[in-house]
Amino acid sequence: MKALLSTTYFGPVQWYQKLYRYEEVEIEQWESFQKQTYRNRCLIATTQGIQALTVPVERCTVGTIKDVRISDHGNWRHLHWNALVSAYGESPFFEYYQDDIRPFFKERWEFLLDFNEAIREKMCELLDIRAKVRYSEAFENQMIHDFREGIQPKHPLEDPDFEAKPYYQVYQQKHGFLANLSVLDLLFNMGPEGIFYL
Repeated sequence: MKALLSTTYFGPVQWYQKLYRYEEVEIEQWESFQKQTYRNRCLIATTQGIQALTVPVERCTVGTIKDVRISDHGNWRHLHWNALVSAYGESPFFEYYQDDIRPFFKERWEFLLDFNEAIREKMCELLDIRAKVRYSEAFENQMIHDFREGIQPKHPLEDPDFEAKPYYQVYQQKHGFLANLSVLDLLFNMGPEGIFYL
């Protein structure tokens, strides 16, 4: 079985579950960029609750997702890294993985898709996900297992195959279990055992 996914910035646990469970995954590179989606944002748990981290993109970008350029506006790399340190610095595995994650907030990528794919490759390495991934050759209109619109932060579609199984979270006593956050939440809290939640 093959799944069709949009590119993501430190995507949610649900997105990585698809990557882990499907025999083959196709990453869409011909769709138009959509705002307020996981394509350029991730959700993390903080002492105040859920916080969205958004990668700014160039406004003049038109066309397909593969052509979307990252903006250097607002010192976002520094802000995102500080938010992660603040949110997960006390988590069981932050210290262990921080050297693997830190380069994404030091180095610069020109294109969002390239940045997201470098992140995906690193997360697969750290979680031991051996996904068979390829990129779409044209915009796909229909597919049996199309998750491009279903996996989104604001209005996710029902997904009977995804169950947000609770795992340890640093702020769980304060907020309860916060489901389907960024895969970073799973990695920093559960470490190598994270794959068992996928």
